[in-house]
Amino acid sequence: MNDQCKRISLLCATGCVMLCGWRLMPALESVRIGAGSCPASAAVISLPEPQPETTAPLPETTAAVETGTVTQPVVLAPAEPPAENPLIINRESEGSKAMWHSRLYQPTQSGNGGEIVDRHFGTQSGDLFLTLPNGGQVRNTTFWSNADLLAESQIPPQLDVKLDGTPMVLIYHTHTTESFVSPKTGNYDESFNFRTTEPDKNMVMVGDAIAEQLAAAGIGVIHARELHDFPVWTGSYNNSAETIRAVLEEYPSVCIALDIHRDAIADGSTVVAPVTEINGRQSAQIMIISGCDDGTMNMPDYRENFHFACRLQQTAETMFSGLTRPILFDYRKYNQDMTKGSLLIEVGSQGNTLDEAQYAGELVGQALSETIRQLAENQE
Repeated sequence: MNDQCKRISLLCATGCVMLCGWRLMPALESVRIGAGSCPASAAVISLPEPQPETTAPLPETTAAVETGTVTQPVVLAPAEPPAENPLIINRESEGSKAMWHSRLYQPTQSGNGGEIVDRHFGTQSGDLFLTLPNGGQVRNTTFWSNADLLAESQIPPQLDVKLDGTPMVLIYHTHTTESFVSPKTGNYDESFNFRTTEPDKNMVMVGDAIAEQLAAAGIGVIHARELHDFPVWTGSYNNSAETIRAVLEEYPSVCIALDIHRDAIADGSTVVAPVTEINGRQSAQIMIISGCDDGTMNMPDYRENFHFACRLQQTAETMFSGLTRPILFDYRKYNQDMTKGSLLIEVGSQGNTLDEAQYAGELVGQALSETIRQLAENQE
């Protein structure tokens, strides 16, 4: 009898231990954050500082400094990709999708970081600027004279575009995690880092808006939603170049490749948001960057990119006056050696709202659709 009591007591004790262990399991689980992990009970992580990939800053801009820790708020999962459209091919690796939750969007709170000031960038004056006949300007910082560059700007782009749904346009994002404020309160929180891996709140959101407008116009588009700058920022352009090469190999009909970014404009702690009003609604302004080869960049077709940039700029200004800032024509490469219609487009700055940036994406998509339509008709 004593042995039987002992066995019963031992079984009861074992059950209690197992029950307690099961109750403690949630506290011991780990949450994957980028390349590392931290206990679920810990909500603060430190991320490496991004390093600049270019030697010269953009005109009138100052790169935002991202310091400190990032508090991970409790939020719902990022929105799923937009509904399937036969003219939109969304591409993203499973590895990229798995990182959606790694750097959650942090809404502004106390506003102790500094002021956000809206500013409209209108017509610029000075020797660096030339005005295009049908609207918009070019900021020329190259060996080209303004007179020669103006003549060059009037050459039609030589792009084999079609309106039959064949994939024509590639939209991608070298700095995919770039983001915006929301809502705009006139200031921003000191801990807000203007970056997130959530695709409905970073540059993927803007790319989706552009793609939807292209598809609505019957133009085939591929949207590469890949995270190219996370978890490591350095090497982003090499990463996006791999994406471009893969797309061009699979879809050789693509002749336009647009790298959609957002700018960073600051004066000390004051952030500047480039804005304009289109059809009664405030939009972020955009800036096209077209690279010039100084003989060291291996971009033999850079003039073709510039022809396309000028056509798109003039169409955008004709349709939506004030939407654009001057084209930056400078010694930049940015993977613009990959097609004859390769451009980088800055949509707003870190001071614009998500809504302003998304609306700008819609307007860019409409202007791009009209540009392609005109080019296709002129080929007939």
